[in-house]
Amino acid sequence: MKRFTNKVVFITGGSRGMGAGIAKRMAAEGANVVITYVHAADLANQVVAAINKSGQQALAIQADNASPTAINDAIEKTVATFGGIDILVNNAGMYVGKPLAEYTLADFDKTMSVNVRAVFLASQKAAQYMKAGGRIITIGSNMAERVTFPTGTLYAMSKSALIGLTKGMARDLGSQGITVNLIQPGATDTDMNPANTALADVLRSAMAIPKYGEPEDIAELVAYLASEESRFMTGASLTIDGGFNI
Repeated sequence: MKRFTNKVVFITGGSRGMGAGIAKRMAAEGANVVITYVHAADLANQVVAAINKSGQQALAIQADNASPTAINDAIEKTVATFGGIDILVNNAGMYVGKPLAEYTLADFDKTMSVNVRAVFLASQKAAQYMKAGGRIITIGSNMAERVTFPTGTLYAMSKSALIGLTKGMARDLGSQGITVNLIQPGATDTDMNPANTALADVLRSAMAIPKYGEPEDIAELVAYLASEESRFMTGASLTIDGGFNI
């Protein structure tokens, strides 16, 4: 029996990398999947085509997390199309790396709008449509707890905020049977952080398991948190980084 048969999963930033891996993993277990994208329409359509070919339904919606209304509109479209939403995966994010003195107010505002505000708004909206057994899962970063190099201040700050947001929402939604959890990945082989660079060699040298993760590794943890097996886990922050942060 597939664990997510007849479930509707909404994934922000699902056209590539971890988001695409999560979308395909959830579909493999019977879910119908909606992904958002900003610019990569071709990649998003490839993900949708692969899921449709597998026998599940999929939809790609253009929606920028920087907009205070776009994600909510996309969730409303999802509900109108599929009749509800069972699992939300807040995956979309951005990184602005600069020396501290060079950050601008625009850098601050956009980082917080994409990495924090959009997670809050999407979770608030999706929870309105979730029944008992609903799941909210956010992809953060191991940099929320350990910053090992300069130029990551804004990113680390925004990802740290997700820890408090997760715990607060877990309290607010627990009585409704909705769980809220946070995944904090480390170095994962995607086009945004490829495993074949000089930086990758430095990161691997600091890991207990000296290898980059794959999007499938993150997707597997998402599938667990989305499943009935995780029903008693909420408000948790789970680091998956090959032992980088230990």
